[in-house]
Amino acid sequence: MKTITVPALTEQLDTVLAFVQTELDQINCPMKICNQIAIAVEEIFVNIAHYAYRPDVGDATIRCQVNTAGKTEIIIEFLDSGKPYDPLKNADPDTTLSAEERDIGGLGIFMVKRLMDDVKYEYKDGKNILTIQKIM
Repeated sequence: MKTITVPALTEQLDTVLAFVQTELDQINCPMKICNQIAIAVEEIFVNIAHYAYRPDVGDATIRCQVNTAGKTEIIIEFLDSGKPYDPLKNADPDTTLSAEERDIGGLGIFMVKRLMDDVKYEYKDGKNILTIQKIM
C-alpha cells in the first residue's frame, strides 16, 4: 500500500490529489472514475484539514492500494489523530428540501457515499480511519 503523510492543511490538497492520481494512472483508470475519486478525496481531506485538529494542526496520512485480482479495486484510507469523529453516523441530508430549508453540513460525505462503492469508518489506536473503495 502506497502511503503519503502531509500536514492536514488545505494547502496540501494538490499534493494529496497528485499522489492518488499517480496510483490511478498506473492502472489506466478511466477519467470518470478518476474524477469521482478526486471529488471524494478532496471532500475527505478538506474536512480533515478544517476539523480534525482545530485549533491546532496535525498530520494526515493517505494510503492507496490497488487490487487487480478479478475486478480492479481501488482502496484509499485517510488516517488522522484528531478528535474522534465518525462522519457516517449522521443521517443523510434531505435533498428534497431547498438549500435554505436544509441543515448546514453533511452534503460532502453524502456525495462521497454516492460516488464510492463502499465507505467505512473506524477509530483505532487513537486514529480516525476513513476508508473509501471503488471497483472498476
